[in-house]
Amino acid sequence: MTDAHQPYPQQPAEPYHPPHAYASPGESRPGAVPEQPGRAGQGQPVRRPRTGAGARPVPRTRKARLRVAKADPWSVMKVGFLLSIALGVCTIAAVSVLWMVLDAMGVFSTVGETIGQATGAAEGEGGFDLEGFLSLPRVLMFTSVIAVIDVVLATALATLGAFVYNLSAGFVGGVELTLAEDE
Repeated sequence: MTDAHQPYPQQPAEPYHPPHAYASPGESRPGAVPEQPGRAGQGQPVRRPRTGAGARPVPRTRKARLRVAKADPWSVMKVGFLLSIALGVCTIAAVSVLWMVLDAMGVFSTVGETIGQATGAAEGEGGFDLEGFLSLPRVLMFTSVIAVIDVVLATALATLGAFVYNLSAGFVGGVELTLAEDE
């Protein structure tokens, strides 16, 4: 074999000493104990009071300042679409639960009777039927139409918002964020 195929000689790595292991910023080596002031040359180490067995140093927080320079309109559209579908499903579920609670409490029949008395319509005379008008299938159909319109509008507005943000970020540089990481 030639020397070109010989591995490089390995150098022993120095042990890692985290910054909190140093006694003070002015020391030259880790673990060194400073001398007491006023006793120059005697080499007496200074004893530090212990704060407790196994006391940990205060955790440091790393911070980074970042700038959101561009929002991808395609990804904004996909996320906006999914969030608006979730909002639509939640709206339909909330309206159906609200209708069932109001029906169980007898609100529709009571309001229907009040409307019948106010208009002077007696039973069988063809007055306004509130319970038939606000039936569950009709309310859910109306809510579904509103939810579909909301999905289309919210998706379009989110995508348009991404385009407008990209235009304004080109002029002013975007939004600056400060992110912090706790250790």
